Amino acid sequence: MDMAPYRARLAQELVTLAVESAAAKEALAPVALDPQSVGRLSRMDAIQVQAMAQETERRRQARATALRAALKRIEDATFGSCLACGEDIAAKRLEFDPAIATCIDCAGRAS
Repeated sequence: MDMAPYRARLAQELVTLAVESAAAKEALAPVALDPQSVGRLSRMDAIQVQAMAQETERRRQARATALRAALKRIEDATFGSCLACGEDIAAKRLEFDPAIATCIDCAGRAS
């Protein structure tokens, strides 16, 4: 199996996630009390936006972890093998998401 396309996709997605994280830094900052805002609703809206940004960043970091793990599996020559059972992961499954670490059968058992 040619690893170059997978390696490139994984690396590109990591770059994209890093750019998105950098762009979202402002939304993650603590919510400051704005004297121009009217009442509690404005502050509550700001806190809600911040909470959504924090969850998005958490998901971004989880995805980055999965991408780095897939790159490590490429280096270790274990990419494409299910981490649970050791069987080959279907090529179409890897084409859909190269960070996938389990075959369809093991993924179904885990959920």
